[in-house]
Amino acid sequence: MEKDKESKMGIGGLLRRLLPFVLPYRWLLVVTLVLTFVGSLMAQVNAVVLDRAVDAINELLHLDGGFMWGAAVRILVTISAVLLGKEVLSALTTFGQRIFGEKIRINVSRDLSLRVVDRILQFRMAFFSQDGNEPGKLQTRIDRGIMSLSNTVKNFFIDILPLFTSAVLALVLMYAANVYVGLVATAIIPVYFWITTVQGRRMKGWRHRVFGTHQQLSHGILNIIESMGVIKSFNRERLEAAKQATLQEQSTDQQMQTRRISFIYEGLKTFVEQIGTVLIIILTAYLVLVDYPGMSIGKIMYHVMLFANVSAPIRQMHRIYDDLNDALVYAEGFFGILDADEEVEESGKWTVAGGQRVRGRFELKNVEFTYPSGTHAIRDLTMTIEPGETTALVGLSGAGKSTIVNLLDKFYSPDSGSITLDGVPLGEWDTQVLRDNIGLVLQKNHIFSGTIEENIRYGRPDATHDEVLEAARKAYIYDQVIALPEGFESNATQLSGGQQQRIAIARMFLKDPPIIFLDEPTASLDAIATEQIKNSIDAIKQGRTVIVISHNIGQIIDSDRIYVLDAGHCVQSGTTDEVYRQGGLYKEIFDASARSMNVDKIGRLRDSVS
Repeated sequence: MEKDKESKMGIGGLLRRLLPFVLPYRWLLVVTLVLTFVGSLMAQVNAVVLDRAVDAINELLHLDGGFMWGAAVRILVTISAVLLGKEVLSALTTFGQRIFGEKIRINVSRDLSLRVVDRILQFRMAFFSQDGNEPGKLQTRIDRGIMSLSNTVKNFFIDILPLFTSAVLALVLMYAANVYVGLVATAIIPVYFWITTVQGRRMKGWRHRVFGTHQQLSHGILNIIESMGVIKSFNRERLEAAKQATLQEQSTDQQMQTRRISFIYEGLKTFVEQIGTVLIIILTAYLVLVDYPGMSIGKIMYHVMLFANVSAPIRQMHRIYDDLNDALVYAEGFFGILDADEEVEESGKWTVAGGQRVRGRFELKNVEFTYPSGTHAIRDLTMTIEPGETTALVGLSGAGKSTIVNLLDKFYSPDSGSITLDGVPLGEWDTQVLRDNIGLVLQKNHIFSGTIEENIRYGRPDATHDEVLEAARKAYIYDQVIALPEGFESNATQLSGGQQQRIAIARMFLKDPPIIFLDEPTASLDAIATEQIKNSIDAIKQGRTVIVISHNIGQIIDSDRIYVLDAGHCVQSGTTDEVYRQGGLYKEIFDASARSMNVDKIGRLRDSVS
């Protein structure tokens, strides 16, 4: 229903949505409108001057005493002075009007950007996993939305208002000179706008198709960049190029079809405009010939130039109307983000009293969860995670281990069942307080563009330089960083995968939370680094609630409790020894891991050396 409502947004609705972003700059708007009115008055000067000049010269040619050069020079000097003065004033007015109008556009563009960024930061994680919200497509919706909406501000306040103000004044002058001429000029306008409206309806569907293809192209290019290593390793450059070529061909066909339709209607509108000009000339000439009161030869030029000012919006309307219709398409996607109230992450009010510390006891009872994509990840899950203990989640890929971490961190909410932390339903916890007390290290952690120190300090923005260095030492990254030419001021995105993983672990050390989630924390590290990080993690585990996910048996064998998951359901639980003696899935995983590591051969090799 929301989408249907959005698709019916018209130009009036678009301007109403933009109005709250324009009103904060009302004084700029007032100045722009005043300058617009002054500029519109200036636009009529040429017609008035030429009307008077033609009549004056015509009288001069028909004087009984013969042609007088002195009078002719005075007429020419007066015309030149008025027209040049008008051009100077018009240039200054236009400059001011465009400067203030552009300032409104730039400020509105900035405010739109800030509003949408603030909005998406409030959304639930589920929003970003929905179809159509992939990074490339979402970026296209935002970028093209801001660009088209800011262009709408430009079109309205910098282009349309001056044109239409000038057109209205020109029509008033035409009616003042002769009602019949004014009626002819007026009659042309609705015909033109009717053609423009039909054009907009014909092209709207094509614009939606072009927009959808642009989203696919943007997402496809982003996917190529992110997957470059895989593409090259399989020699699939031609395959990916062919996919893009197909999309580009589709985009080209769609754009050509929209242009073809547009050109047909633009030609028709130009023809209608020229019919109006011809009718104005014929009618005015006829009135002059029949000696109609107030009609003179100068009025022919006068009416033609005024009609040019009336038709100026018509000449520009096809471009502006195209831009406005583009804006309607992109505005639907953009304002769809701002209006997605149901996607805003809900936060409870429960917090901890001053001086108290979160214990970290999680209880899950009969939890069910399905991702927006339709994947049923958790099925009737019941488990208890005791405070101060290390709990390991074990299972094959896709068993739901990482999903549990996502639920406990309130990235997603369960479909049914209950999750409590320290006896309080997780939904009632203040989300910021909850996440302030949780340290999260993933298999693949994001490194922000910036220095190494800035990336480590992300764990606690108010940390001192010495605290950052200490966190780096605990994560065993300090020696490698100071060996770099720029040390901790080096660009963090240039680090290797293993080094970036240590940066993420250093963040966790700096944050120093009572609850720690470790999802394959040493997956990108070599054996020595893995042992170093394990020792550091073992040290920080003391007195904390820790949930660890790992396919490395060495990471989980010393856990206080193990939960074995299969297809989102808990099938085994207990201590390491208890679960292993039960047999079943855990024993299969444990034995397979031992075999894959050649534990027997490693043991014999160590015995032979010792």
